[in-house]
Amino acid sequence: MPRPEAPDLTRITLQILWIGILIAACFWILRPFLLSIIWALMIVVATWPFMLKVEGWLWNRRGLAVTAMTIAMLILFILPFTLAIVAIIDNADRIAELVESVSTQALPSLPGWLSGIPVVGPKLAAAWESVRTGQEGLTARLAPYAGKVLTWFLSQAGSIGIIALQFLLTVIISAILYAGGEEAAARVLRFACRLGGARGREVAELAAKTIRGVALGVVGTALVQTLFGGIGLVVTGVPAAPILIAVMFMLCIAQLGPSLVLVPSVIWLYWGGSNVWGTVLLVVTVLASTLDNFIRPILIRKGANLPLVLIFAGVIGGLASFGIVGLFIGPVVLSVTFRLLDLWTGDTEAASDREEVPSREDR
Repeated sequence: MPRPEAPDLTRITLQILWIGILIAACFWILRPFLLSIIWALMIVVATWPFMLKVEGWLWNRRGLAVTAMTIAMLILFILPFTLAIVAIIDNADRIAELVESVSTQALPSLPGWLSGIPVVGPKLAAAWESVRTGQEGLTARLAPYAGKVLTWFLSQAGSIGIIALQFLLTVIISAILYAGGEEAAARVLRFACRLGGARGREVAELAAKTIRGVALGVVGTALVQTLFGGIGLVVTGVPAAPILIAVMFMLCIAQLGPSLVLVPSVIWLYWGGSNVWGTVLLVVTVLASTLDNFIRPILIRKGANLPLVLIFAGVIGGLASFGIVGLFIGPVVLSVTFRLLDLWTGDTEAASDREEVPSREDR
């Protein structure tokens, strides 16, 4: 028998090297659009079932459905972000004056009924009085930090042209993916099958479900929290409520919560002597800040039946590692890894079970 030919190691090495060069070159070329592409992919995957429903409502016309989804993206996501950034830039002088005037204001005393609450009331009153007594030193320490925060935000928001361009690219790429979503999904599934066969297809579908579940949990929870907190701001008469609502939505999407907007608003109401409305907004703040603990797990599990600990670890770790887009990247990476390990260990258990079963000859 002829001996099998030895593998050509030089040829294999050059092939791998050439493929690596092509991947690196493609990444380098697409680097300016990478963030917009990732965001567009996340948005399209998360909203694809709804887009199909819209297409059915619009007489099965894909062009009308893509137009409707693009307009909805502009209204629900792009417009609030842009308006909030522009409004904060336009009111930069007013915000700076407000920060500078903090040191000249006097903190009011706590309402009598609040300090009279058993167990908690005396401790709150003592802590508040210590803040009032040391107010000059407190404001002197906080004012420079407040000025630095304002300066940092304005320097970041000053590149409004770049932000608008990223938003525009995201919308355009999303519209392209909506128009040819089936073909793009088929290509991804073929690639996954090429890598891992039927298991590869299953992992790709799991990634899509995870993205959909996290998007439903994050965005849905942010909308509920913003709606609840926004109603509180409007009812209690806090000024510039539309701007604050837009900023609150951004913070909720970034997993920072509505408290960064609602707590200063409560302090402002108490500071101005509106104790009743301040108490009302305080109750709204507590409820809005704790809603995510109940709503997010329910919404996420509707999209992907995965351990909540895994999803939360992916959300928090992805946010810390990759920024806002990491909200989706983190859970997808962890869930796919978890599923692959589960399948791998399952195959090992099945193989061991087959070895333990005696054959007919052994019997």
